[in-house]
Amino acid sequence: MLHIDNVFAGYGSTKVLHGVSLSAKQGHITTLIGANGAGKTTIMNCIMGLVKCASGDITLGGASILGLRSTAIVQKGVTLIPEGRHIFPQMTVAENLDVGAYSRKDKQTIKEDFEWVMQLFPLLRQRLNQAGGTLSGGEQQMLAFGRALMAHPSLILMDEPSMGLAPIVVASIFDTILKIKQMGKTVLLVEQNAALALEVADEAYVVELGKIVLSGTGKSLAEDPLVESAYLGL
Repeated sequence: MLHIDNVFAGYGSTKVLHGVSLSAKQGHITTLIGANGAGKTTIMNCIMGLVKCASGDITLGGASILGLRSTAIVQKGVTLIPEGRHIFPQMTVAENLDVGAYSRKDKQTIKEDFEWVMQLFPLLRQRLNQAGGTLSGGEQQMLAFGRALMAHPSLILMDEPSMGLAPIVVASIFDTILKIKQMGKTVLLVEQNAALALEVADEAYVVELGKIVLSGTGKSLAEDPLVESAYLGL
């Protein structure tokens, strides 16, 4: 579905990605793990058109999306749940969800997606008229998930969804990620909790200093001695 081919990118004179190549298959969860500063978020930003690639290509369904504006990439079925959630704190939960569907005209499908989001996150139904900024961290992450799903994406990029959340909430978030996959969505996941990330991953990549240094199934990387030592604390 998504292919990144030999991408070099960075911020101004700072080079971050050095020939990154990876794929995210349709209906799979693909995980990127690595230390802070390794380039994982930059990969996400390149896909969304937020960072310009110096060279290489990014294709979605066989067609290049390189150089497209972020709005056009969203309209092609890609959405990002950013690190730190970035909900609109002064807007209500309902208004935040509406923003997720801002580019859509299919009113009936929007209603169906709204009901699906309510089924995934029943707590949000009780908070529809509450300002997003008054929600707990876990509830805000639910809202960020819901807002992304309201775009009716085929590919969802998730950047550190468990950051700053209590363990019981983290477990719920990963259950939701699996449910999203079961609905046929494709997930590209960046996650510091390497053990959980590899547990849910169909395929996984290890990013170090802007390069892919290891790849394989989630299970095979979880059992790799180098990964165990560097990322799993074993």
